[in-house]
Amino acid sequence: MAVVSQSPPEPPAAARPELSGEVSPAFFLMALGRRVRSDVEENLRGSRLTLRHVSALGHLAHQPGLSYSELARRVGVSAQSMQATLSQLEQRRAVEKRTPGGRGRTAQLHLTATGEALLVQGRDAISRADGQLLACLTGQQREQLTTLLFELFLSAPRPDLGPQAEPPVGSRTAPAGA
Repeated sequence: MAVVSQSPPEPPAAARPELSGEVSPAFFLMALGRRVRSDVEENLRGSRLTLRHVSALGHLAHQPGLSYSELARRVGVSAQSMQATLSQLEQRRAVEKRTPGGRGRTAQLHLTATGEALLVQGRDAISRADGQLLACLTGQQREQLTTLLFELFLSAPRPDLGPQAEPPVGSRTAPAGA
């Protein structure tokens, strides 16, 4: 008589809460934003970078020659705050001024090879956070979500930048079909 081996029964799938009533997309975006920011900051910790550093590096890579105030506007911080951020990056030799700053002169800021390498580390940290966040989605769902978020980003009013804001630093190009 042959012995038939049976696999133990699979445990029941974890109960997922159902969406009920009115659910605010803004609430989900804020909650996920906090989670993702925390994940990215944790991923950056070993490189001694902050999200503001990565953002500044990304904007300078995208458009070399920005001034302190232009960069501050794009990142959404005060010029003084951006000067402190850039001072830290200059100390690390990641950013350089190609024109002397000072009264009436606009400093043109550029990435160095060190800055480019730090930006790669920053983008890797963001990619790891993407992987954690999107692991439960299919490729098609990821593409749909990215396209929808890109549309929301472009259409959301930004009084500080006007309606045509720059895409976020982590995005290299517009999603397909956008």
